[in-house]
Amino acid sequence: MCAMAGAQLCVLLYLGASLCSGFTYGRFRRRPSEFPVTVQDHWFQQKLDHFNGADTRVWNQRYYVNDSFTKDNGPIFLMIGGEGTANPAWMTQGTWITYAEKLRALCFLLEHRFYGKSHPTENMSVDNLRYLSSQQALADLAHFQVVMTEKLGLGNRKWIVFGGSYPGCLAAWYRLKFPHLAHAAVASSAPVQAVLNFSEYLDVVQSSLARNHSGCPKMMKVASDTLIELLLYKENYEKITRDFNLCKPLEINSKMDLAFLLDTIAEYIMDIVQYNNDNREFEGVKNTNITIQVVCDIMANESWGSPYDRYVEVLHTIIKATQEKCIEASYQTYVQDMRDCRWEGAASTGGRQWMYQTCTEFGYFQSSDSTSQPFSGFPLSYHIQQCADIYCSEFNSSVVTAGIQQTNENYGGLNIQSSRTIFPNGLIDPWHALGINRSLSSDVVAIPMQDAAHCADMYPARIQEPPILPAVRKHIYELLTKWLQ
Repeated sequence: MCAMAGAQLCVLLYLGASLCSGFTYGRFRRRPSEFPVTVQDHWFQQKLDHFNGADTRVWNQRYYVNDSFTKDNGPIFLMIGGEGTANPAWMTQGTWITYAEKLRALCFLLEHRFYGKSHPTENMSVDNLRYLSSQQALADLAHFQVVMTEKLGLGNRKWIVFGGSYPGCLAAWYRLKFPHLAHAAVASSAPVQAVLNFSEYLDVVQSSLARNHSGCPKMMKVASDTLIELLLYKENYEKITRDFNLCKPLEINSKMDLAFLLDTIAEYIMDIVQYNNDNREFEGVKNTNITIQVVCDIMANESWGSPYDRYVEVLHTIIKATQEKCIEASYQTYVQDMRDCRWEGAASTGGRQWMYQTCTEFGYFQSSDSTSQPFSGFPLSYHIQQCADIYCSEFNSSVVTAGIQQTNENYGGLNIQSSRTIFPNGLIDPWHALGINRSLSSDVVAIPMQDAAHCADMYPARIQEPPILPAVRKHIYELLTKWLQ
């Protein structure tokens, strides 16, 4: 299989489902959804390696178009695809479409290389994944813009780029690296600071859980600790398998097996916090009705039994909402799936690709190393070991750290030096801890969003949304209008 070939060709490199992270950095959380909108696929002949002029290989990159609003002198909007299949629902909905209608913009969505149907190579062997990086993705955007401007006769019309989460980073970095092409950028929930140990993620999870139920994190911690105690004795494995509806009978044969189980269960809570009370339903996401309030109401309800029993009930509630049959918590199965480099493989929707980017460029590893959070058992070493187990044994913290350092040197991290860039960040969202939360200048504008979650400003408006969002969208529109004059 190509997975074995990838291991043999292991190369150490120092180098984004939804448009706003179908993946929560390193692990696939939100399961793929059926896309509710059908939009015609278009294909663009893209360069494989933008940094080697002697390499003439090309491939077909998918993109979408909405030209229903455009006029001759209107701007061009470019939505940047991320670490998952580009969702065509965004071509007819979302805040950027509202802006496009008002500003008479022509809209493009370019799918990220190696995700969705945009396959630059015959498979995803480690040797081929050397062409997967943020720098190559930015060069894809530039080549796409230059060629399409000439092909469609777009002249000097101004391009504005949009993105959320990792694509939010790409939006900010595209404006930074290609200021002659990108006139402005809206970088929603963009974690522009790469970091090895992102233990602060769970710090924010704890504070967000405590917003309406101050005792919620404590109950979660008691439940998590109880689970760890139960795991000390093999005679409890059958009970744990049944309690959490695991897909396979629980087996713990290594520290990685244990950490993977604890991480997998905790990530269901992390996912609820990250996307709390958002409006992703138009994308086909099924669990939008499960919020922090729902989770903490269950954790506070003594009629469900002990904190551990309440924790089990929370997981059952989430699984029912997502329509999952069971929880896959086998580390061996996970590694086997992630090693499969075929385009039809189990992790081909983005898991293998995005994990590779975290191991070579970003880190972003959400460990349980902080003492100010409710979970235990998945330290930084566990995350780094995954890089070695999946891609090559030579991966270690020094290798990953070198890639992270290069990323921050290349883009500037939190000290990004740019202009005409907007950084909206939801303060419930753990990712805001790695984002721009204070304006850096008059036209590098941070917009903190109280009570809002990941990429909240990007979604269609609705009555139940956080009250700050209408003002945020208005502010963004006013800035774009000003910058387009």
